[in-house]
Amino acid sequence: MTQFSLSNEQLLTEIRTVFDVQSTAIAAHSKALGDEYLQALALIKNCTGRVVVCGMGKSGHIGKKISASLASLGTPSFSLHPGEAFHGDLGMVTPDDLMLLISYSGETDELLKIIPSLQAFGNKIISITGGIESSLAKNSDVVLDASVEKETCPNNLAPTTSTTLTLVIGDALASVSTLEKGFTPMDFARFHPGGSLGRRLLTFVKNEMRSENLPFVEIGTSLTDALLVMTETRTGLALVMKGKQLQGVISDGDLRRFLLSGKNINESLASELMNENPCFVSPNARLSEAEEIMREKHIKWLIVSEDGKNIDGIIEWGQ
Repeated sequence: MTQFSLSNEQLLTEIRTVFDVQSTAIAAHSKALGDEYLQALALIKNCTGRVVVCGMGKSGHIGKKISASLASLGTPSFSLHPGEAFHGDLGMVTPDDLMLLISYSGETDELLKIIPSLQAFGNKIISITGGIESSLAKNSDVVLDASVEKETCPNNLAPTTSTTLTLVIGDALASVSTLEKGFTPMDFARFHPGGSLGRRLLTFVKNEMRSENLPFVEIGTSLTDALLVMTETRTGLALVMKGKQLQGVISDGDLRRFLLSGKNINESLASELMNENPCFVSPNARLSEAEEIMREKHIKWLIVSEDGKNIDGIIEWGQ
């Protein structure tokens, strides 16, 4: 085990202090919220371009996260390095864009150098800064105070508490701005097609269903043979058919309960155990609808059919 110069309890105390200092800073700012946040939200709502986020160093890293959150929640945004902006990348900014500039001191040279150009373009500026009387603040349309009493690094130097607070401020703007946009889970899914929510909301059952090697058994099949079909097809159900029409379904749960009852499986038919009114879902339904049915009914497999009789396939929970 790794040996530390401090005791385990001392280390945990220091970690706890970081949590406490940062949460205290967030709570203090939460109690001091003013109209400046409403003004910032109004600028975001009325922006017809993109929200361009700029910051240097740690502020730049935090800015990238804020920009990503804005974009994923329906507010077009991108991150711009102020140094690169000063040397040509300002061409990425249009007069319709809203600028979100981040600097704890408010005196970051790279940011201050691009402000005259932004003002000439006519861009509105929101600043997140700990220097509410700084040069950045004086050149901003809206100033959001991110000042903190102390950072949580031992020397009170590395941006820690201040960057956490800045991120919370950015998250607040990104999250609350969705309320005015009427942003829905479907909107979120459209921007996250690769995520689990996007898959559930944008994928149709027919795209995910199993349509081959289905566990079909005829209505006169014995339960023993039905169990064999379920095993061979590696499914948790048997589809009891009469010709091409579904008559009922036997689930593995039905079989377990039957075996526990003490009845002889070799003397019983599939038709005796089948559920004649099974749940089903349309192949044109969204995957989220199928999962909701399976969740409510506590089932792992669901029949895919338009009418509950003609089988298109089956779909498994969480496949």
